[in-house]
Amino acid sequence: MAGKVVKRAFKYRFYPTAVQADQLARTFGCTRYVYNRALAERSQAWSQEGRRVSYADTSTMLTGWKREAETAWLSEPSKGPLQESLRQLQGAFDKFWRKQARFPQFKRKGRSKESATYFSNCFTFRGGQIRLAKQSEPLDIRGSRPLPEGATPSRVTVSRNARGQYHISILVEDTIPELDRTDRVVGLDAGITSLYTLSTGEKIPNPRHERRDRARLAKAQRVLARKQKESRNRAKARLTVARIHGRIADRRRDYLHTLSTRLVRENQVIAIEDLSVRNMVKNRSLSRAISDAGWSEFRPMLEYKADWYGRRVVAIDRFHPSSKTCSVCGEVVSAMPLDVREWTCRCGVVHDRDVNAARNILAVGLAVAACGDGVRPPRT
Repeated sequence: MAGKVVKRAFKYRFYPTAVQADQLARTFGCTRYVYNRALAERSQAWSQEGRRVSYADTSTMLTGWKREAETAWLSEPSKGPLQESLRQLQGAFDKFWRKQARFPQFKRKGRSKESATYFSNCFTFRGGQIRLAKQSEPLDIRGSRPLPEGATPSRVTVSRNARGQYHISILVEDTIPELDRTDRVVGLDAGITSLYTLSTGEKIPNPRHERRDRARLAKAQRVLARKQKESRNRAKARLTVARIHGRIADRRRDYLHTLSTRLVRENQVIAIEDLSVRNMVKNRSLSRAISDAGWSEFRPMLEYKADWYGRRVVAIDRFHPSSKTCSVCGEVVSAMPLDVREWTCRCGVVHDRDVNAARNILAVGLAVAACGDGVRPPRT
């Protein structure tokens, strides 16, 4: 069966030796230092001179930093990850200038995932094993999913999360089999009680992953708050908190992957709302529930899977009154408080608020798909 050739990343857990772990820690530290110093240089140039510093400028700076006696240790790791950190900073500034993100922030040690990216000239791939530059042994990679037959990695990214786990993401070309075209279409209305309500009337339950571990997480955070700063016991307590957060995130990601795959396989067109989750979480009453729902994670999953399988995701304008509009006669009511879950239109139809909204989202989404009108620019 014919298929689409895509760039696809396969992520695996790996277990470094003591020497490899030390080398990776040094590499992570160097990439963080290069990112932060380049950010400082660019920020200073912009604030004091109104001058934009390009990626090429920072690459030249990096060469000079390696020659300085105080930072000669920047020459120890492979040059690839250091150059990639500068590219990532350039991407962060590009998003800032396009008003898609806030001003780039400095990276802090131990507060987020640390990573390093190696391109094909900085690692070797032989016999299914990967050996990073300046390392004598291949990585001990564990995983149940094999790489596509005959695939050659073009890039690998190694990372260490807050739980101390190491992962490697291997980018290869893969052929995605085509799905048979279907006439089924669906609209999705995001919610809290039900994670998503479909225009078919089905309601996807919200597992509330964070609530399941809320008591355990609160206890671990209290223990962490009582530990002396910079102590070993505090580091152990922080690791406990990170592990609980990690389990919650793993369950949420697995649930969203399962749901997004099902919807893409079943439907030719999927209509959703262009939600501004960043603004919605400013509501203190709903911020925890919205963050736990994972709406901002779900949309990218839908979009890249739809692109793989020849489906289409249509995002309608976030200000469309989907909940207040009757999906039968088109009447728009003046107000619809959040506590109103069922309402009766003047035409006599009794609506479930969420199902009605999903049907309106589908109708507008199909109109947008046909006419290309009334939708905000797609995310980049």
